[in-house]
Amino acid sequence: MSLPHAILTALLEKPSSGLELTRRFDRSIGYFWSATHQQIYRELGKLEAEGYIRTLPAEQPARGQKKSYEVLPAGRAELARWTAAAQDPKPQRDVLLLRLRAAAVVGTGGIEADLRRHLELHQRQLAEYEEIQRRDFPPGKDAPEDRLRHLVLRAGIDLESFWTQWLNEALREVGELPET
Repeated sequence: MSLPHAILTALLEKPSSGLELTRRFDRSIGYFWSATHQQIYRELGKLEAEGYIRTLPAEQPARGQKKSYEVLPAGRAELARWTAAAQDPKPQRDVLLLRLRAAAVVGTGGIEADLRRHLELHQRQLAEYEEIQRRDFPPGKDAPEDRLRHLVLRAGIDLESFWTQWLNEALREVGELPET
């Protein structure tokens, strides 16, 4: 049930249209909670039907004009309830880790190239997060909402740093094994 809460969060940050939400997901929330354009529009309809959001009145009536949404008090209350509720962490599921475990019994043929590909992807993501940090969180930007947003970004930086370090270690280990 987290997608509706991600949408409520984004709309509380800034009332938006579905298209604007999709773009914002691509640039920020989507780094840790992804959703397709269709999923966002489907959830907007459900949130509106539940009385959590409403369509903002159009400035000028026009056919085909995009709708913008804002969060209603019931939506804010739902988000506050959800934020305060306890949730257990989800178990880790990672295909690369499973494939590496399988390589232990069937051989490492082909796995090294994919480890290198994953390393490159994680290095690129790390560089992107570090650029966002430089751009959006200069020293002294420490309003409470900025501190929490920066904390989320630092989690991404730490995770990507972990993966790049671990993948380098995995490549060393695989490189030291006899060919199988």
